[in-house]
Parts: sequence; C-alpha cells; structure tokens
Amino acid sequence: MLPLPCRILSDAHVGACAPAATASLLEHLRALRGAPGSLVLNGDILDFWFEWRRSIPSYAIPVLGAVAELVASGMPVTWIAGNHDCWGGDVLRREVGVTFLDGALRARLGAWDMEVMHGDGLRGDADRRYRRLRAVLRHPWAIAAFKLVHPDFGTRLALGTSQVSRVHLHAADEGAGLRNVAFARMAGADAPNLVVYGHSHTPGIDRAPSGGVYANPGAWAEAPRWLEVTATRVTLRERRASGEVHDLDVAERRAEEALADAQEGVGRIGGDEAMLHGRVIG
Repeated sequence: MLPLPCRILSDAHVGACAPAATASLLEHLRALRGAPGSLVLNGDILDFWFEWRRSIPSYAIPVLGAVAELVASGMPVTWIAGNHDCWGGDVLRREVGVTFLDGALRARLGAWDMEVMHGDGLRGDADRRYRRLRAVLRHPWAIAAFKLVHPDFGTRLALGTSQVSRVHLHAADEGAGLRNVAFARMAGADAPNLVVYGHSHTPGIDRAPSGGVYANPGAWAEAPRWLEVTATRVTLRERRASGEVHDLDVAERRAEEALADAQEGVGRIGGDEAMLHGRVIG
C-alpha cells in the first residue's frame, strides 16, 4: 500500500528536455525529502535508459541521485517503465532503491482503487505497429545485442531516434485515444475507479461515464505538473516560475460511490465475522 498523499508525475524526458525542466524536476524531488506520502514516476522520466554493465548515460546521474536521496529519506518511490526508459532493472532497484515495474501498478488508496500505467501501446489499431516494434525492442535477444554496442554510440542513437516518437505522439490525438481506453477499462471487469496514464503529454482529469476518474499529469518536460492523490481527491497541480503551486483541476470520489464501497466492505466484514463466530461456537 502506498502512503498518502501519492504524487504521480510523468514524461520528463531528461536528456532531451530543456535544462529548466531538468532543474525543476531535481528541485521537486529534493523538496519532497522528509515529506509524508509516496511518489510514482510514471514512465519516460529519462528520454533513454539502458543498463549496461558498467556505464550509464551521464544526464541520468543527477536524477538518479535525487531519487536515491528521496528513497533514503523514507519515501517509497515506484518507477513504471515507459517506452523511453523501459530497459530498467537491477540498477534502478538495487542502486537507486525504487520499485521498478514493467507494467501496471494497482493500489488501494483510501476510496480509490487505482491503476497506473504509462499508456504506450494501449490504443488498439492506432498503436498496432508500435506494439510489434515494442515486442522486438524488448525481446531478450535484442537487449543482449544492444549491450554489445558502445554506450556512447548507443545513447546517441537512442536519443536521436526518440525524437521521432515524441513529435509524432504530440501531433496525434491530443490524448483522446488514451482517455477512451481508460473509460473502457473502468467499465470492464475488475474495474478500478481511478485510472492514471502518462504518455500522451496531455494533462487533465476526466469523469468517465461509469463514474470513475481518468487522470493524466501531462509531460513534466513541458511544465512542472503532477497529480496528487489523497483518500478522496485527485488534484492536478503545477508549480509556477514564482514557486507558487496552483491547482489546475480536481476530482473527488462521489459520495454515493464511497457509500456503496463502505456498505460492500461492511457486508464482507459481516460475512467474515459470521464465519468466525461459527467456527468459534462450533
């Protein structure tokens, strides 16, 4: 379980973003030291990340150091793989101390049953070609072959090609595809009532027809925005150049939904107690 408040940010693209975006990210991470709660880094924090045996991209060092200091201060940090930093593993887990996930994070936070994914490859036909490419790039043979490439050349090659995906992504659908995916997810079986994606670089909070909430923090590379999840509220926040934090959008758990959850919980507890008493009495 992630301590509250849970902060979620995405798509900093450090290594390709403007120096001011990297500086604001480092400032934000350092400001969280000693604060309550948890942090979720929802993919593409680094524009390229690959774990060679003894080398790492130099632009990653300040970010990894700031994250490691945050973990050492006592804040749990979960890093979810994006399409630019999906080749994470032992270095991030062992040396930095994060929980690194190549897939979805599912967590219960107060009234929220939350599911977080980066969002790449989820848009049906629109992402079909990308899913084929992803299967190749993440194949163990491809990873083993890339480890034989000199880190300087490999990093330069990856940063050069990653620009194509960033430009194409932003010109596509401005987040509508992922929003529709989230709405469908919340209407399905075993549905969460809060879905968080990144990837589209389109910030916002939307209420699904099912009553759940879809939220996207947008791209830190473009503005220092993040989501803050409390027991009953999701807030999209932004730090302005003045240092002031502004709330851009907010959604609260509807009272009738929270009541239904509470009644369901009481029913489960009652059933468990009945079974317990039956065992004790018997």
